[in-house]
Amino acid sequence: MTADTASEASSTTPTDPVHIDGQDELDEFVADNDVVLTDFYADWCGPCKMLEPVVDSLATETDAAVAKVDVDANQPLAGAYGVRGVPTLVLFADGEQVEEVVGVQGEDQLRSLIERYTE
Repeated sequence: MTADTASEASSTTPTDPVHIDGQDELDEFVADNDVVLTDFYADWCGPCKMLEPVVDSLATETDAAVAKVDVDANQPLAGAYGVRGVPTLVLFADGEQVEEVVGVQGEDQLRSLIERYTE
């Protein structure tokens, strides 16, 4: 993180995924962080469980903040982003949705996606 980025953000980028409950929380989280990877998941979803360690690693090892949204508890939020299947990953940069990826992805692929917006 550069000094400019650190001073623009209202807080430092979290190194653990942050569980989001509702549109207001997601809006605030996206506003507070330059790049946000949002993991729309469900507890019953096998592929979501496979993706979880990858998402945790990306939260720790990249400059992106990671948000986790339980689609069962946040159906209106999932609907607002057109989530039809889980896992769905939505990437925000500078407050705007810039990417959407559905299904399990490799860590390298997701890291490259994030790095396009953090460098």
